[in-house]
Amino acid sequence: MKILFAASNPPLINLIKRSFTRFNYAWVEVDNGFDAFQKILSDKFDLILLEFELPRMTAAELLRRCGALENFKQPPVIVLTLSENQRQQIEVGRYPKTEVVARPIAIREFVAKIQQVLHQETRAACLGGGTGLFTLLSGLKTLAGIHPVAIVSMSDDGGSTGKLRDLFGILPPGDIRRSLVALSTAPDLLNELMQYRFERGGELKGHNLGNLLLTALCQMRGTMAQAVKSIGEILKIQGEVIPVTDTVNTLKAELENGRVVEGETHIDLLDEIGPEHRIKRLWQEPPVLANEEALEAIYNARFIILGPGDLFTSVISNLIVGGIAQAIVASRAKKIYVCNIMTELGETTGFQVSDHVREIIKYLKEDALDYVVCSSTIFSEASLKAYAGQRQFPVIEKSPAVLKKLTRARVIWTDLASDHELVRHDSLKLAAELKKVMDEK
Repeated sequence: MKILFAASNPPLINLIKRSFTRFNYAWVEVDNGFDAFQKILSDKFDLILLEFELPRMTAAELLRRCGALENFKQPPVIVLTLSENQRQQIEVGRYPKTEVVARPIAIREFVAKIQQVLHQETRAACLGGGTGLFTLLSGLKTLAGIHPVAIVSMSDDGGSTGKLRDLFGILPPGDIRRSLVALSTAPDLLNELMQYRFERGGELKGHNLGNLLLTALCQMRGTMAQAVKSIGEILKIQGEVIPVTDTVNTLKAELENGRVVEGETHIDLLDEIGPEHRIKRLWQEPPVLANEEALEAIYNARFIILGPGDLFTSVISNLIVGGIAQAIVASRAKKIYVCNIMTELGETTGFQVSDHVREIIKYLKEDALDYVVCSSTIFSEASLKAYAGQRQFPVIEKSPAVLKKLTRARVIWTDLASDHELVRHDSLKLAAELKKVMDEK
């Protein structure tokens, strides 16, 4: 979020900026109306904050000039006034998207006002990774008034992603790339290029073009977060994509039989069955802290969506990042868990809905869920037979009483899946169901 702040009163400037330090907004400061007008002409802002009595051009004159500009899309404006006369000058002008706040400022109310103006869309923080997060974001992008924020797991270590991570010491780009493409509004050809994988070419073989672009931008801009913002501008994404942490790490899992499995890829490839092979504990080495932008996104969200996706390697791998679980529990947002459709061999062999929910609550350290959304889609015999051959089965719940005792969340069963060669969540069905939840009073 970017704010233009035009004021000439140092105590006022210090008071306001100090009140917003924890929100990590980008501030552009000027001390007169003329410079403020020039900035508005040359840059884009999410909010313009004006002291009324500015040198060289008052707030009223600045707004009048903006209104005279052709095809100018004015962002929200808040004008700080000291007198009734100043307030009337702004209100008489009937300037669009403009509000008046009288000084002296009640700072807590002022912070709430700014937050309300900046976050008019319904912000949905989506935590996950892989195909599940891609499906969720693709659906949410179609909903009017929804601002999806993807908080992406940073534990992937396989394929092109793993090679680039090890070679350049960068955060894994694969899941970030998929999230960017899911939220893209760019032409289809550009999205296809982002997903293109080289089938030959020596060292290029197996690498994804989008991963290489993110790696190059990471070298140019200095951090993966800046690389993501740059690609996001090119793809004109509808929403935001944020790595959950800025620290490269290795995911580790301890099984019930005491065996330790290292690396997301090896955890994904677990194919043992039986309770002694279930994952007992998941952690990262080194222990990592959450990206501040990820925490801000959670605190500012109206809805927090966990899943769908690999339970341990996509969803819980976010929850074990330092600060994330605490932020989710502390947030006033409604928390939604989208349960997987099929079990995964090894990782969730034999899991019912209650098993998935139990693990989520275990790592949140509190039953903070408000909704659990489950698929009731009836699959063809051919699909069920194909998945049974891989020892994968639909996720059901044999004991609703156990689930009810486990969580206070409302459990929703509805048709969410597509029944094709691969059984997956249908992005449009999922988005429609989540919209119903978001629209509930």
